[in-house]
Amino acid sequence: QVQLVESGGGLVQAGGSLRLSCAASGRTYSYHRVGWFRQRPGKEREFVAAITWSGTPTDSADPVKGRFTCSKDTTKNTWYLHMYSLKPEDTAVYYCAIRSSGTTNWNYWGQGTQVTVSS
Repeated sequence: QVQLVESGGGLVQAGGSLRLSCAASGRTYSYHRVGWFRQRPGKEREFVAAITWSGTPTDSADPVKGRFTCSKDTTKNTWYLHMYSLKPEDTAVYYCAIRSSGTTNWNYWGQGTQVTVSS
């Protein structure tokens, strides 16, 4: 079993920044990638960005390119989503997830953290 805990969400004004954290614990030795997703009000959950287990960013969704970046604290199993130039349309519940190599299915999900961007 793996546990993922997100933190760092909150209320921010448009143009502001936030950093979300995703801490993994448990049997984490066989996983390959960490993904960030969000679910905006009235919308389906969507992919935001991803990073390898070792900390190399891999890809990001077009709406956040150039504004959101991923990183990892290499001293522990904690990954970050750095969000800059936030817009009201970035308001969502943000989730992190992990998956093992050779699969497109995300195996474990965190509980989510709310990000609200005011105009």
